[in-house]
Order: sequence, then C-alpha cells, then structure tokens
Amino acid sequence: MEDCIFCKIIKKQIPCEMLYEDDKVIAFNDISPQAPVHVIIIPKQHIDDLNCLKQESSELIGHIFMVAREIAGTLGIAEGGYRIVSNCGEQGGQTVHHVHFHLLGGRMLQWPPG
Repeated sequence: MEDCIFCKIIKKQIPCEMLYEDDKVIAFNDISPQAPVHVIIIPKQHIDDLNCLKQESSELIGHIFMVAREIAGTLGIAEGGYRIVSNCGEQGGQTVHHVHFHLLGGRMLQWPPG
C-alpha cells in the first residue's frame, strides 16, 4: 500500500529504531511508548487488519509470537512478564491499517489497560 506508514518503514523510506528483521517481519521501538519497553512487530506482507487473515496466515502469526518471545528475552522482560496486543478496527483502537502487534513490558501492567 502506497500510503501505509508501516509499508514505508518496511521499504526503509521512513527511519525507525529497528530491533529485529527477518524475511517475514520487522520489529522496532514505538515512537510513543506506553511502557518502558514498547515494540511494534509487523509482517512485511501488508494485511489490513486481523479480520483479513486467512488460514495461510497461521504460520506467519505464529512466527510473530515467536519473534515477540525472542525480543522479550533480548530486552530482559521475559522473566518479569509482558503483554502482546493487536488492535482491530476503529472501535478496537486500530490507527494504522496494517496488522501489527505491540509488545509491552518493563513495568507492572494494569488491566484493563490505561
């Protein structure tokens, strides 16, 4: 998608503080962190939202969660705990229409989030 900010980050048209990259996903620090650790993990394939996932997406989504676990370990939050969030649609709080996951940690997280 030409106007998708995450697609532009993937294409290196917009800089980011990259933490992880492989052939399927990239991960970078959020520019407006909501916790001491706030990483965005996105697939390189553009998928608008979770409702657009297909059965073939299962491997990709599983891979994203494995990457999240690896990043949590690297950043030292795995032992204390962390949260993975993906917003879907306007009422779900999705502001960028490219499937993405927030990895949050580094402090006691509240529920409901706030």
